[in-house]
Amino acid sequence: MTEAEKFEGLKKERLNENERLYGEEIREKYGEEMVERSNEKFMNLNQEDYQKMQELEDRLFARLNQLAETRDLETPEAKEVYEIHKQWLSYTWPSYSAEAHKGLAQIYIADERFANYYNNRAGKEVVSLLHDVVVKYAKD
Repeated sequence: MTEAEKFEGLKKERLNENERLYGEEIREKYGEEMVERSNEKFMNLNQEDYQKMQELEDRLFARLNQLAETRDLETPEAKEVYEIHKQWLSYTWPSYSAEAHKGLAQIYIADERFANYYNNRAGKEVVSLLHDVVVKYAKD
């Protein structure tokens, strides 16, 4: 199996896992067409873009952990958390809207699977902080 084939398999595996865990909810919230366009965009990522997406997610968690120390939404760090999250979404979202971003942030706190992902990865409660940052800074 070539590296390219392994990479395609990895993306399919991630997409299938996402579908299994969240497929019904995201289709309900965003519609079939949007989800399919998002999935297509993800499947078209090359290895370099996929790696950049992963690095952004790592930066997001590092900044969330820093912000969790003060929980001050008026700081440049808070704005940076929002910007990183928005940029991370751009790797899979066909188009950006502040309304959709805020809706996603609401799902993060309303659905324990999302909340657990963020809180467990950070090692502390950060999902409400991410939600609050997105609500504060997301504007069309």
